[in-house]
Amino acid sequence: MTLLALALMVLSGVGVAQNNTNSPYTRYGYGQLSDQGSGNSKGMGGIAYGLRDGSQINFVNPASYTAVDSLTFIFDGGISLQNTNFSNGTLKKNAKNSSFDYITMQFRASKWAAISLGMLPYSNVGYTMSSVREIDGVTYSGDGGLHQLYAGVGFKLWKDFSVGANFSYLWGDITHAVNQVFPSDASAFTLTRGDVVSVSSYKLDFGAQYTKQLGLKHRATLGVVFSPGHDINNDAYTQTTLGNSSYGYTQSVRDTAVTCGIPSTLGVGATYVYDNRLTVGMDFMLQKWSDVSFMNDKNAFCDRTKIAVGAEFRPDPMGRTYLGVVKYRLGAYYSQPYYKMEGERAATEFGVTAGLGFPVPMARSLISVSAQYVRTKGRKSHFLDENTFRICIGITFNERWFLKSKVQ
Repeated sequence: MTLLALALMVLSGVGVAQNNTNSPYTRYGYGQLSDQGSGNSKGMGGIAYGLRDGSQINFVNPASYTAVDSLTFIFDGGISLQNTNFSNGTLKKNAKNSSFDYITMQFRASKWAAISLGMLPYSNVGYTMSSVREIDGVTYSGDGGLHQLYAGVGFKLWKDFSVGANFSYLWGDITHAVNQVFPSDASAFTLTRGDVVSVSSYKLDFGAQYTKQLGLKHRATLGVVFSPGHDINNDAYTQTTLGNSSYGYTQSVRDTAVTCGIPSTLGVGATYVYDNRLTVGMDFMLQKWSDVSFMNDKNAFCDRTKIAVGAEFRPDPMGRTYLGVVKYRLGAYYSQPYYKMEGERAATEFGVTAGLGFPVPMARSLISVSAQYVRTKGRKSHFLDENTFRICIGITFNERWFLKSKVQ
């Protein structure tokens, strides 16, 4: 288990340093927003606001931290592998990527409080597009992204009601560049313009969960999360390079008055649990990206919405057979991304998911494997369509670190 934990930490460092997408839609704004959620959530369509499980970390709603018992320390990490097909109706391309999803930990601080720490991506940028005309050739490229380091705390105010908050540090660099090459001869000139924004700011998430036991075998949980929007600290500059084999110059111009922001977010969700065997849930999320400026553009984005449904079934919680304690997961979602092209919403997105949670024999740990099919459909015929197949692997180390032994 220790070796697996170290491997996850190494993979997380690699993931922060690499591009995890090839989508041309990441040319806009902060790029592709990460599908934040732990291993069980990814197999259940991404539902999280109402999930409350003491054996796994739900960092999307910090009120869920109080579900962990006083003897347990949880360490959780995940990675993804994906294959994406791109098409605009005439041209097709394929790309493969890997990504770091999250690395988190959680433990009880007292009878009424629990703490979680972790790191996860917020967004990813990575694309290269080219066009060739009679007089020149133009290449558009971008890379980078934002990362999120959080510390969270949950409080149980009374038996059925918990609240919590995540305090996050956001940082990262995003580069969007245009490279233009004039006629290919001995005196050819190359003009490169790169817009770079470096972010160093904060993010807050406030959550609550109300859980009600309805008889011996029935339990329902209602969850809500609110994240206030605000302008983020940034350092933006434009670098221009012009030259050929015998002449060239580079100029950097720093802009001290660039406005960028992150949106206010409201998410609500509900789950129902029957006999600790079956969990079903639904989530709805709204992000007010239309209120956000990016590089001084007040009309850069559309509001983002997402609705998700999911279920998890464990046939035999008593553990009489191994297949009986495996967790079987299904889910689906529909989303409207925040990308904006030609003055209107660029695309819609839907996905279906399935997953398995494999208990580790002779331990309380869990290996989660899920498959996701995601379809991003351009709103116009000349907008891009994307079909992504993704495999997500999460490892949850769930150990009783705080058990006191008695000597008789």
